[in-house]
Amino acid sequence: MQIHRLTQARIKRLLIKFTFLATAALLSASAWADHSWNNYHWARTANPLPLVAVDSVDNSWQAEFDATLLAWSGTPNVLTVVKGATDDSFKARKQCKAVSGQIRACNAAYGYNGWLGLASIYLNSDGHITQGTAKVNDSYSSYWESQAEKNHVMCQEVGHLFGLTHTSEDGTSQGTCMDYSNSDSSQWPNTHDFEQLALIYEHLDAYNSYDDSGTTPPSGDGGGGCNAPPGKGCNKNGAGPVGVLVHRGKLEEIWVAPRENGGLLIQHVRLAPRGYPGSRAGK
Repeated sequence: MQIHRLTQARIKRLLIKFTFLATAALLSASAWADHSWNNYHWARTANPLPLVAVDSVDNSWQAEFDATLLAWSGTPNVLTVVKGATDDSFKARKQCKAVSGQIRACNAAYGYNGWLGLASIYLNSDGHITQGTAKVNDSYSSYWESQAEKNHVMCQEVGHLFGLTHTSEDGTSQGTCMDYSNSDSSQWPNTHDFEQLALIYEHLDAYNSYDDSGTTPPSGDGGGGCNAPPGKGCNKNGAGPVGVLVHRGKLEEIWVAPRENGGLLIQHVRLAPRGYPGSRAGK
């Protein structure tokens, strides 16, 4: 989509701001992850980070979603992910509305729009994650005939919601779902992923941006909630990414859009390979 030049300039300023904040944090921490994107993360006052995941997948993705939550909870001193509310109605899966302080996974036939998976990460004005959604596109049903790829993509999209990006984009396998390999060894997180999470969440923050039913973030974000109607404002996910394309690789894209509360919406897109309807991979 086209964005007004003023909006593009605003996005650029916000990215510079968050890069500065990440650099300042880097100087105060012993190390940071080498496959985190701009070092964004959930704010929390103590570890482990307890995240609640809303279940909006139907039976065709339930096993992969459950296995993904279990796999990412493999480092209890850093991160735990538990299943919260379940709403697998067609409307809930199609809209996949972000929930303040939580993450949500959804599947639906979103159309032949060129993407297999879409992770949406909502940052507040401090650059902290406040909510996130992971969507898998059932329109490409023939691609999902591979069980390994179903596991891979679900695991990867949820992994983005913690602040991780890809370990590689050249198709080689690092034995993790955060790479872009079709190898059977790339279905789940590996030890390196957990090491990166430990580094990302090594320092503590002054408030919690996840749903802790008590602590309120500083004024100006209200907990990161999006009150806009589905398809409008900060909930204008539609069938694909929104905002400005800031990175394109062979099989992935990153889009950035401003949020109404002064933060950013970051979207990681897993592109459908060449030969599939609507594919823009490798272009």
